[in-house]
Formats: sequence, C-alpha cells, structure tokens
Amino acid sequence: MSNEQKTLYERLGGFDGIRKISEDVWTEHTSNPAVKARYLDSDAEEVTRLVTEFVCWGTGGPQEYTGKDMKEAHRTMNINATEFMAVVDDISTALKKNDVGAQETSELLGLLFSLKDEVMHL
Repeated sequence: MSNEQKTLYERLGGFDGIRKISEDVWTEHTSNPAVKARYLDSDAEEVTRLVTEFVCWGTGGPQEYTGKDMKEAHRTMNINATEFMAVVDDISTALKKNDVGAQETSELLGLLFSLKDEVMHL
C-alpha cells in the first residue's frame, strides 16, 4: 500500500506512534510557561489516554473516543489565542521529536485548527 493510500492514523504509526506523540505533547505542555498551569491538577495518564483516543479516532483509527466533545471539554477554560498557539507549538515540537513527516504534520495541524472555534471560548 502506498503512503497516499494509508490513513493518517497509519502514517502516524498507529496506536503506538500516536500514544508516543501524545506522551510527548503532555511533556511539552507541562513545561511550557504559557499553558503549564492548566495541567497542574490534571492526571497525566488520563489526559494522555484521551488525547491518544481522540487523535486515533480523528485520523482514521479503529479506536473510539470516550471523552467529551471539544466544545464541552473546553467550555469553561477561557482559552485565549496565545494559549491555543502555544498548544499548537507544543504539538509541532512533539511531532518533530517523533520524526513525523511534513505532510502528516500539515494534516494533523489542519485538523487541530479546524477545532479552534470549539476550543477557544472568550
């Protein structure tokens, strides 16, 4: 199967690849001054599990996402543009750490930006 025929899920390394990326995103978020305070009382394992499920589900994987929809999950957080972009930067860094290609990075960040209005509530 050529790369063009594979789902984004497959091109990201399936469950194991996405789980590793999600763990690295957590590490980036919890060390990023712009957003780390938001994660102080969060359960790393639970957040990583939900992010992994969401990305797997959203990129064509067989996993079911069991969390809240993005609007509900972020409804009371009042995420601003600076924080949203800090998260995007963290995800970009995690993708680079995991040697994710430019095409896959572009596709995944495109999915993230498509959720911007559901995540930001000011």
